[in-house]
Parts: sequence; C-alpha cells; structure tokens
Amino acid sequence: MHVIITGGSSGIGLAIARIYAGRGDQVTVVARDLDRLERARSELLSIASSAAHVQAIAADVSVADTVLSAVSQAERVLGPCDLLVASAGIVEPGRFDEIEPHHFDEQIRVNLTGATNAVRAVYPAMRKRGSGRIMIVSSGAALIGLPGYTAYCASKSGLGAFVEALSEEAMGSGVTIGICYPPDTDTPQLQRELLTRPADAQMLIGHIKPWPAQAVAEKIVRGIDRGFSKIYVGAALAFLGRGSVLVKPVVLWWFHWQVKRRKRRV
Repeated sequence: MHVIITGGSSGIGLAIARIYAGRGDQVTVVARDLDRLERARSELLSIASSAAHVQAIAADVSVADTVLSAVSQAERVLGPCDLLVASAGIVEPGRFDEIEPHHFDEQIRVNLTGATNAVRAVYPAMRKRGSGRIMIVSSGAALIGLPGYTAYCASKSGLGAFVEALSEEAMGSGVTIGICYPPDTDTPQLQRELLTRPADAQMLIGHIKPWPAQAVAEKIVRGIDRGFSKIYVGAALAFLGRGSVLVKPVVLWWFHWQVKRRKRRV
C-alpha cells in the first residue's frame, strides 16, 4: 500500500508515517521545510523494511501545481496512492482585529486550500481506478469557536463541509473520504502556539492535557483501518462532536460565565 502524507515531516503527520512505515507500507511524506523533511526521512528509513519504501518530497500544499507535481513524482516511484492523509496545517493565534491579514490568509491557504489541493492531486485517479481512501486531519477547534482562533477555526471547520460534500459526490465510486478531529497534541507547533494563545482560549481548552502525537496517530490509523468516516480523538471531542446541538450551548454558557466572573475580579 502506498500512503502519501502531507505535513509528514513532524507532529501528527510524522507519527502516522511511522506507523505505516513500521507496517512495511510504502510511505511518501510531503512538507515544505527541507530540514525537517530530511530528518523525517532519516527516521522513517530506520523503521521501514526497505529504503525503497520511503521517500520525502518538498512541496507547499497551498500551491496547487506544486502539490500535483509532488504527488505525480511520488506515484512514479512508488505507484498509485492508495491512502492520502492530509495533515499539513499551521496555527497563528490572534484576535481578529489584531492579527495581521497575511497570517489570517495563510491559515486559510494551508489548512483549508492545502487539504483540497492534496485531495485534488489524488482523487481523479482514485475514481478512475475505483478504489482509494482519503483521510483529512481537521482539529477539535472545528467543533467550537475559540476566541483568538478565527482563522484557524474557519479553516478547520470548512474541512468538515468539504468532506461531507465530496463524500456525496464520491458515493458508489469506490473512493472513501473521512475526517478526524484531534485535540491539542504535544508537537513543536503547539509549543509555539501556546506562547501567543489568548487567555480566554486557554481557559476554554487549556484544562485538557495535550495528547502525545503517537497516541493521536494510533487512534487515527485505527479508525482508518476500521473504515470510519469520522474519527474523534478523545472522549471530550467525541461528546462535543456527536452531541453538538446539546453540548455546545452548555460549554459556551460555562465559558461566558467564567469570562464574566474573571472580569468582575479585575
């Protein structure tokens, strides 16, 4: 099986790549940071059953032609993509009236457009073959609006609607499209994010301990193996995702109450 993973040089993407490489699958990781990409490749080579089963390709997922070229290169070497995991993503916290427009726009380009670019690069061929699986990595932030995360929440929640619509188009084609919702995950990106995370957002989500990237990856891969179309990582997100109509108003009421109480103390 040939697995292509965007955002595969670190974090959740790399942890997923480790699992498939360890199983003996053919793995292509795609990312834009050359240094991280080379380190990821070296790590995967130490796990893989054969050096010929691993390749790393530099590409910026926000540029459609670049992604298409990367996928074409990957498939020439390792054969058609059987599974795409679209994991590339960035986050730059900041209140909407304070965040620089280019930081806002970049999150939309990478998180939302980047995922659709990756899907576009593999989906037509999958349909033609009548087989293939696509898993898009969203975020728990797609399930509830977080102060200071307008761009991130918009980009990640948009993925849910994209997957729902594309799944309808793909019905009966042999191609399955899924989406997963991980919580805060202990990655280098989270450590950078926490430096600028607004206090209100931290109050809402900071009480949940970040998951190890490997544990998140194992949960996602297990869901892929079982053919799940939606994967919620952790009980809290499953509760919020499956019972959104009832749960979200309660969570937001608690949050607003906490904000008001804090302001009264100031």
